[in-house]
Amino acid sequence: MKHNEKKEKLYAVIGLGRFGFALAKRLAESGKDLIVIDCNENVINDAIAFTDNAYVISDLSKENLRNVGIQNCDTVIVGIGGDVAVSILTTMIILQLNVPHVIAKALSEEQGSVLEKLGADVIYPEREMGIRLANRLLAPRVMEYISLNDNISITEISIPDTMEGVTVQELKLRQRYGLNIIAVKDGEDVTVDITPHTVLKANDVLAVVGKHDIVNRFENDLQNRSMKRA
Repeated sequence: MKHNEKKEKLYAVIGLGRFGFALAKRLAESGKDLIVIDCNENVINDAIAFTDNAYVISDLSKENLRNVGIQNCDTVIVGIGGDVAVSILTTMIILQLNVPHVIAKALSEEQGSVLEKLGADVIYPEREMGIRLANRLLAPRVMEYISLNDNISITEISIPDTMEGVTVQELKLRQRYGLNIIAVKDGEDVTVDITPHTVLKANDVLAVVGKHDIVNRFENDLQNRSMKRA
């Protein structure tokens, strides 16, 4: 592949386990130019359904990665988590090929620490899924949770039917909790043009951004309000 005159960003996903395959498929469905690599021919045959640039490579050497055009990528995601040595070596080679943005999956803090020192952004998919599940169990009204850092998150919270007809201004979310509403979801409809006069309906979902503990307090207050009404 030659991308001397790139107009769109080029992505690559190396390692098509459940995480890597789902990620690659979603990127392809969004129309992104994509390279995928795995040592399993059956997995690559499945990936051909959404990208022509699918390669079976068992030896992730610098030469083999260069031959498929990894050096032309803007972002490479290394989805190899289980084999720590291969994960670290592959990440190092990709960085040596001067790829601007390298994201590497890690299964442990030790693995992640090494990958970070190499210069990669590190993600912990299994840990993140565990945190999301815990939040859903502990906070019934939390629909989705994205951690931005150790203190700040974007959280989707369903509101109780007791808030039917309440406006954003009357909710006073910023004054009472220091939280900001960035979107309101009503089924499949999403509104981002939020004004003080936006009227909330029962079971709308608010996407709010703010500190973890404050979001939890807001969710608890909503839950108590709902239980009191019941």
